[in-house]
Amino acid sequence: MLIEFIKPDFNFQDERGSLTQLIHKGWNQVNYITSVSGAFRGDHYHLQNKEAFFVISGGFKLKLRDMNTGESGEYDIKAGDFFIIFPNVIHSFDYTDDTTLISFYDQGVELPDETKDILR
Repeated sequence: MLIEFIKPDFNFQDERGSLTQLIHKGWNQVNYITSVSGAFRGDHYHLQNKEAFFVISGGFKLKLRDMNTGESGEYDIKAGDFFIIFPNVIHSFDYTDDTTLISFYDQGVELPDETKDILR
């Protein structure tokens, strides 16, 4: 499996605004990321980490390729999309808009043995 689209754990909305609980367990590192339109990022994979992304604003073309099977896919990602990329899947982001997103790692890039789980 290259990608799994998921839903937030909880949503609440009233006249004051809204609250979205994206996750409540299972993730050890959280990053807030901004990218400008025309930027290219990623083009790497993780041996051990699942990585989830929640897109706050903007959009990008996401390209994926499984290192083990060769399976590949391409997705147009937009604000509100929430998805997981699995270990050994090369992922690259070609930003079509100024974009803000949050990424979550189930283990974190810095592993307990002080190695980094990010490969190109």
